[in-house]
This record gives sequence, C-alpha cells and structure tokens, in this order.
Amino acid sequence: MLLERIYDNDLAQASYFIGCQARGEAVVVDARRDIGEYLDLARSHGMRIVAVTETHIHADYLSGTRELAAATGAEVYVSGEGGEDWQYGFEAERLLDGDAITVGNITVRARHTPGHTPEHLSFLITDGAFSEDPGYLLSGDFVFAGDLGRPDLLDEAAGGVDTRFQGAHQLFESLRDVFLALPDHVQVYPGHGSGSACGKALGALPATTVGYERLNAWWAPYLRENDEEGFVAELLAGQPDAHAYFARMKRQNKEGPQVLGPLDPLPQVPNEEIGRALREDEAVLVDTRAHTEVHRGTVAGALNIPGPAKAASFGAWAYDPEAESRPLVLLAADGDTAQAVRDHLLRVGIDRVSGYTTTAEGLPEAVPATVSPEELEDSGAVLVLDVRNRTEHAAGHIPGSRQLSAGRILWHLDELPADGTIVTYCQSGARSSVAAAALRRAGYDVAELDGSYAGWMDRMRNQGAPAEGTAG
Repeated sequence: MLLERIYDNDLAQASYFIGCQARGEAVVVDARRDIGEYLDLARSHGMRIVAVTETHIHADYLSGTRELAAATGAEVYVSGEGGEDWQYGFEAERLLDGDAITVGNITVRARHTPGHTPEHLSFLITDGAFSEDPGYLLSGDFVFAGDLGRPDLLDEAAGGVDTRFQGAHQLFESLRDVFLALPDHVQVYPGHGSGSACGKALGALPATTVGYERLNAWWAPYLRENDEEGFVAELLAGQPDAHAYFARMKRQNKEGPQVLGPLDPLPQVPNEEIGRALREDEAVLVDTRAHTEVHRGTVAGALNIPGPAKAASFGAWAYDPEAESRPLVLLAADGDTAQAVRDHLLRVGIDRVSGYTTTAEGLPEAVPATVSPEELEDSGAVLVLDVRNRTEHAAGHIPGSRQLSAGRILWHLDELPADGTIVTYCQSGARSSVAAAALRRAGYDVAELDGSYAGWMDRMRNQGAPAEGTAG
C-alpha cells in the first residue's frame, strides 16, 4: 500500500493519496482544487485514481473532489450522514457509517464521527495485502495531533445558533465510541496541522497514534473520568476567530464547487491595458509582494495579497468573489510566481484572475500611509485597530485598541468609524498590510503602525515598560 500526504502550508491542510500497487488503483481523500499534484503522483506511481472522497463539508478551503473526479473519471463518494440539512447538493455515492470503498487490496471504511460537523466521517484504512485489521485512520477535522476539531464553526461562520454545544457533546461521544475503541497502534493522519483555524492548539506533527492521544491529549483525562461537562467547557473556551469567508466555503462545498477543467497559463498583460482597466474600474490590481516592499510604493488602489506562500489565506480575507465582479490582475515578480498565486487563490474559490504584470511602471503610484510607534499617541487616530486573532489580543495589546481580525474586517465594516483615520496593526505587519489595503479600497482612511505590535513592544521595552505589553 502507498500512502502519501499532500500538505498545503498556506491553509495548513492535508489531503491523502492512497494507492494499491498490485492493482494500480488509488483513492484521494480531501483533495484541494488545484489538482496537478494528485495527477502527477498517479503518473509517477503508474496508478489510476478510481475514487475520490472527503471527510466532511469543509469550511476553510474549496474542495477539489469534483474537480479531480472530472479530470480522472473517478467515482465520487461523500457523507450521507448528518440529517437532511447536511446532505450534499451534487451527484455522488453516499457513505453511511460502516460503508466501505474498495481500491484494489485496500479497504477505506467510513466511520461517522460527528462533532466538528454533523456529517463528518473518518476513514479506517486496511491494507488487505498485509493484514485483515485496519492500521490507519484518516481523521479529517475530528482528531488532530494534540487537539480536536472545533465544534463552534457552524455558529461562528455558517449562521448556526448555539450548535457548538451539541457539537461538543457529539465530539465527546465520537471519541468515546469510535476513536478510543480502536487499538492503540492505529496511526492517525489528521486533515490539518499547526496554523489552521479549525482548532485552537493543533500540533505540527504530521501524524499521531490512537494510543499516544489516549495517554497524552488534553481531552484524555475527561474521557477517562467520563467528565463530559468538563470536556465541553474546556473545548469551547478560547477558540480563535473564525474567518468570515468560511461561510462561503461551507455553502459552496455543500452545493458543489464549480468544475473549472484545464486552465490556460496566466497571460502577461501590457501595463497600458492594465492602466486602462484600472481607470475604467474594470479590474482590481493585487500587489503580491511582501508588505515591506509595498510600503516603499505600490499601485494606487491595489490590494496587498503577499504570495504565493499565504495567498489563499490572505486572498480570502481581502477579496470576496461573491461581492466583487471585477477580475484580479497580479503584480508579481515573474510568471511562475503569478501562476502559483493563482493556484493558491483557486483553493478558496477566487477564480477570476485575468493576468499579471511584473512591473508597476506607468501605473498610478501610491505609498501607503504609516505611523511610527512614537507618533501613535499624537496621530489623531479615531481608532487603533488590532487585526490579530482575539486570543493574541487577549494575551497583550496596545492600550485602547480594538480587536477585529483581518479575516473578518470586510464583513464587519459597520463596526468601523466612517470618518477619521484608522491605524491598523498586527504582530509584524503582514496581516495589517492585507487588511489596510482592503479597507482603503472600501473607502476608509487607514494608516499602518510601522513595525506593528512587535515594533510597539520594542519601544515599550526601551522605555522600561513591562516586556509582556498590556494584557486585557
């Protein structure tokens, strides 16, 4: 049996390619939408992808299940659990608890593990050429290395009302009745790693085991003592902000993401044409450079989506394809960078990228406004806005600042003052630059705190203030 983990550092997301060498057949679980890596794996191993499936209706990225099936002719399998409200809206074979997908000598058995979402499945993998017993669990957003999938996303991002409590109790039951019923040797491969917003304390390890989590996970004592209420209270405490685009991902993944098919290479567009499109408000320019370069000068009205490393995450914060009809044009170092940024944007359903340029020459220039830590107090700002996560803000922040995470700002403009200067900051400047550029496009007067919170903290230390900053 072949088991390959394909990891996206941008969204801290893992998908899996599982193949039977004897039959030359493979199944892909939780595919992302830019499917080239799966096709390359199949070719390199001389395999056909005959099945594609996913653990649940994802919130943080647009599923590539349908895209990969269309490219390969593979059979599509999705969860049929969770009740009427959680049924997928496209044609696929429905999997219920105990159902199996057979790929050569490999059995992929679905186990219903609700809690993170009502329809969630985990997949027990048995290599029939080696053993009659399952040896691996693809746990999706159920069990992570050192943590669990959060049960509050339906409330935070999908319009649910107090569904977190039922989800938390379901997670307890799924752990007790499914996960802890497995032998300790079963290897666990989760759907996310450190940095994902689908949990609050995910480990960076690519895999764990049932036995290791049984002994060491934060939740293990609650299960040993059958303390369900204590488990629920700790699970729900301190969860990070849920990004606003998660609601769109949930809806589109449930309905069925649009199948794009093979895409042409991204064309390089003459700056004269880009300039005309910008003047006539027919395009949105995206500066893909780091915020430190953008602060030396960018194109007037441009978004800042640094990439490609975090272009999916930042892009989904700064651009809503359901609210914005104009296509994106990328300012990138070269064609390969532009192509990689487009691939990342596809992962969050930002499909309209019309081309790229490698220079801002001839385009209207602008230098983003900044405020130094020394100038902040006398800047006259009507609001100092902390765009970090609420857990970061709680650990320490600039006195008087208000927290609204960068992934939620565009969807909560009614909470911001319409007049006066807003000063934004994050930890080091990248998230603040993304948020500030998006706010400027929305018509707000925004300056960025030079050096962000780290720079402000350095000034406090130099003045003899407590090194930990101001908590609250």
